[in-house]
Amino acid sequence: MRLSKSFGRTLREQPAEVEMASHGLMLRAGLISKLASGIYSYMPFAWRSVQKIEAVMRKEIEAIGGQEINMPVVHPGDIWKESGRWDEIGSEMARFKDRSGRDMCLAMTHEEPVTDLARRFIDSYRQLPCVVYHIQTKFRDEPRARGGLVRVREFIMKDAYSFHTDQADLNLYYPDMCRAYERICNTCGVPVVKVLSDVGMMGGSMAHEFIYVTGAGEDTLILCPECGYAANREVAVFNKGPEPAVTSPGQDAAPAEKVHTPGKNTISSVAAYLGVSPVLSIKAMAYFTQEDNQPVMALIRGDLDINERKLANFLRTAEVRLASPEELEANGLVQGFMSPVGVRHLKVIADDSISPKHSYVAGANEKDYHLVNVVPGRDFSVSSVADIAAAREGDCCPCCKAPLTQARGIEIGNTFMLGTRYSKSMGANFQDEDRTLKPLVMGCYGMGVGRLLACVVEENRDEKGIIWPITVAPYHVHLIGLGAGSQVLETVEGIYKRLGELGVEVLYDDRDESAGVKFNDADLLGMPIRVTISKRSIEAGGAEVKLRGGKEAVIVGLDEFEDKILELIRHEFSRFRV
Repeated sequence: MRLSKSFGRTLREQPAEVEMASHGLMLRAGLISKLASGIYSYMPFAWRSVQKIEAVMRKEIEAIGGQEINMPVVHPGDIWKESGRWDEIGSEMARFKDRSGRDMCLAMTHEEPVTDLARRFIDSYRQLPCVVYHIQTKFRDEPRARGGLVRVREFIMKDAYSFHTDQADLNLYYPDMCRAYERICNTCGVPVVKVLSDVGMMGGSMAHEFIYVTGAGEDTLILCPECGYAANREVAVFNKGPEPAVTSPGQDAAPAEKVHTPGKNTISSVAAYLGVSPVLSIKAMAYFTQEDNQPVMALIRGDLDINERKLANFLRTAEVRLASPEELEANGLVQGFMSPVGVRHLKVIADDSISPKHSYVAGANEKDYHLVNVVPGRDFSVSSVADIAAAREGDCCPCCKAPLTQARGIEIGNTFMLGTRYSKSMGANFQDEDRTLKPLVMGCYGMGVGRLLACVVEENRDEKGIIWPITVAPYHVHLIGLGAGSQVLETVEGIYKRLGELGVEVLYDDRDESAGVKFNDADLLGMPIRVTISKRSIEAGGAEVKLRGGKEAVIVGLDEFEDKILELIRHEFSRFRV
């Protein structure tokens, strides 16, 4: 490809809208162009990389039995109503009516269409297990797109779905897909961590995310450097054991007593004022559920924080929101002094860190007053007990009790054990060996193509620009000709032609620009190997060859040039073989 003929242009300055390094580099390098918020065009160089990423995905998924299909972007609302998700999903789904007035939507995921296919074409256990996948455009009306291709509204996704006779068969296959995901990311030059995650709107019994760890990420990870425990903070668990030195009389405590705590409306201020440990105080928070807008009070030990995702999952609601001051007042609750004592009209969910073996300090539902000697079960009732605590850095690992660490990351892919979540609701059954009809057991596996591309750039860069892994680089070689002499022109044109004949992908900068402009663009665009032909290089014996990620350039004789380039390409590919 001659750079003078390429569609698009590089930019000297970074656009003001940039939020992440990869976003800025992709705009400056002319890889993407913004059409609207969260909606981008892929320019020629980026599209070449997208095609290579998709080829890596196809290779790995087909190696574990995947068959490629293609499912529609536009779905009839009826199949989403069958699964029950039509009313569960909010405004992020783009809905419309066709000319006949039928409900339709744009695909944000494909569980419903693939389950419809399965119930049409899978009849017998002899056809199982079965794995299909596709690479397709999706749309999700994100409230706030960010980071270029990291969080967008229109995106390309690789989806795979597996169908099994039972959970045991899914359990056998699931690790194969997880290993394939790790190979895909490693081949593309992006290290990932596999973490436990929330099943979310997908449903099912278990889910994992494959996270690229970076400070620019949106997801918070809880990790154990000792034993390898890894989870998204939304679902992370930890050892909550109370401080050994803390004791309290529990059920033998004196009756609950109201004490004056003027202006002390936080756990830390109340604990300090009364001279007690925060672990012997109760933090009370009031929420409303999304679907039915029902109030609920959540309780947790004073030194811990409530994980709203865990709470929502326990309540089987999509989201929970904090009650407003007006809503608190309407329910007889006082912000900063809230208490479960005397509450009869609210569902009370207590974290399992609160024990009836201890007595606590709790709010009195009266401004500037708290209660001491409050014993769970004696002084207030609890509707349910659950783990609703948010894990934090320094908490004890649930497996080995070592201190946990916290990190940020970007989710590239996810895997779900869906079980019979969709097959039961949509009637996707098969005839088993005993001739009985049983629901298909399903697995679901998604990976964002554009998001992986963004992570490739985020991981492989320096202050000058992108450093493409050769596996997904738009071109293998960036060829530069400097000077207008006939010898230089003849040599560089000959190299361009010969490398093309050898199957080497070459980007040839044939523009009438200065050496500085050409070298700056070569560093910005980041092709793995740079070859420069100039009068000086010819006088030195041949062509100047430099790896984009290397520091020094070397002169390679023209008589050995082709072999050297092919050797370099093989070496670069070997770095990413897994």
